[in-house]
Amino acid sequence: MGVDIILSRLDKVRRTGRDSWMACCPAHDDRSPSLSIRETDGKILLHCFTGCDVGEILAALDLDVSALFPERPHGCTPEGQSQKPERRPFPAADVLRCVAFEALVVLASAKAMQSGELNEGEYERLALAVARIQAALDAAGVSL
Repeated sequence: MGVDIILSRLDKVRRTGRDSWMACCPAHDDRSPSLSIRETDGKILLHCFTGCDVGEILAALDLDVSALFPERPHGCTPEGQSQKPERRPFPAADVLRCVAFEALVVLASAKAMQSGELNEGEYERLALAVARIQAALDAAGVSL
């Protein structure tokens, strides 16, 4: 399954670039195209500019998330060049443990702030905790 399957299920599809298209979003009553579709690095990216969730879009297309990651021959890029399989740098459980620890730092800092006892060093540690949590969100592709 590839981008062609997704495009075939959409209305008012128009190419906007080499590997990008716009179409009406199937997850809401869309009269003019607001859904961006892009194929990059063997993945299909979907973005609704009115705010529909990717899960809602896929459900409306009667597809699951695997449709966004079309299968390709093992060890090959879309151009057919050899490539090592993608490896995640950290196990998800380790990342969650780190984020949980940084959340505890934020909580402790909030308590110190509430009692007026937050010193400069604690403030700097709070800023580091916030930066680390944001970095984890960015790495996961999550935006708030």
